[in-house]
Amino acid sequence: MKQNYFDFIICGAGASGLLLLKAIREDSFFNEKSILIIEKEIKNVNDRTWSYWESPNGSFDSILSKKWSKANFCSEDFDSDFDLNPYQYKMLRSAAFYQSIRNKYSKLKNTIFLHAEVKNIDSKNIVTEVITSEGKFQSKKVFNSFFDPKPMINQKKYPVLQQHFVGWFIKTKKPSFDSSKVFFMDFNIPQVQETRFIYVLPIDKHNALVEYTLFSENLLHFDDYETGIKAYLDSKGITEYEIKEKEQGNIPMTCFPFEKLNCRSLLHIGTAGGWTKASTGYTFMNTRRNIERLIPFLKTGAGLNTFTIKNRFRFYDLLFLDVLNRYNARGSKLFTRMFEKNPPVRIFRFLDEKTNFIEEFKIMASFSLTQKIWFLKALFKRIF
Repeated sequence: MKQNYFDFIICGAGASGLLLLKAIREDSFFNEKSILIIEKEIKNVNDRTWSYWESPNGSFDSILSKKWSKANFCSEDFDSDFDLNPYQYKMLRSAAFYQSIRNKYSKLKNTIFLHAEVKNIDSKNIVTEVITSEGKFQSKKVFNSFFDPKPMINQKKYPVLQQHFVGWFIKTKKPSFDSSKVFFMDFNIPQVQETRFIYVLPIDKHNALVEYTLFSENLLHFDDYETGIKAYLDSKGITEYEIKEKEQGNIPMTCFPFEKLNCRSLLHIGTAGGWTKASTGYTFMNTRRNIERLIPFLKTGAGLNTFTIKNRFRFYDLLFLDVLNRYNARGSKLFTRMFEKNPPVRIFRFLDEKTNFIEEFKIMASFSLTQKIWFLKALFKRIF
């Protein structure tokens, strides 16, 4: 490739990289700006499943695998079906997403997809150089989605939990699922001194994604997740089925300030930029919201190191993670209390960071006295 300077370079063609490409290319302000997207993998398979809640008629509704208007939450102490209105819960497989973005934007002028390995990103403040297996490229605006956990791990100020899981896409011999609702969290499994739950996305009466999920510090052996899935299916009387696909994931849950890794010409995005919702591990919609804030910022021409997303919700997440980290064996009780004492829509608005102070106070007031003491202790430790 003869051209080695671009207005924008995006390292990684996963969700955050392609969502950013989409947002830039759909804004006429950037029509004449050149974009280079670098990715070593051929993104044409289902290597991810993204699930999220939003209003009907979303940007990717035409390529969704499934959407639901109802959900269920259950634990030892509480079991509730609830209506998601005004939201729908949506399931998006990655292959359809990758293909959709590439088909629409890869042939546009000033847009180049480069199949190459990023070997190093050398930030020189004003200009960042990206060194790849196919050459060196420079830009004053580089966006990196490749996650390096070392800075996060090599610190003690911010707790680091992980949302880690294994999922089976199964097809049952007999009708086994109620496909009208998503089973958001089922805590009726052995907790083993951690926060563990089953997550089920029923596609129809015979097909579903069943995930064994933990919010905890340490990963399990792969067999342990699968044993958990099998035990859950056995408990539901589901014994005859075919495993069509398997998924495995590990998403960091932390308030570590990833923005400190940015410089004038380099911005970390997606999980690499701390765009995962720290208290839940949800990344797809959080990334979309952050990109909505990023686009008008790019028009100002300011250094990328001045782009920050600090608000009170980040502090709420920090306190929640402090508590969940210390009292991980009782995590199911925290989530149960939230869903038992609050309308689900309030919880989803809170997680979307759209609530007001009154709604936030009501959520905080819904915790038990013991749980409130946990949060107060976490607050005092952070302040003093």
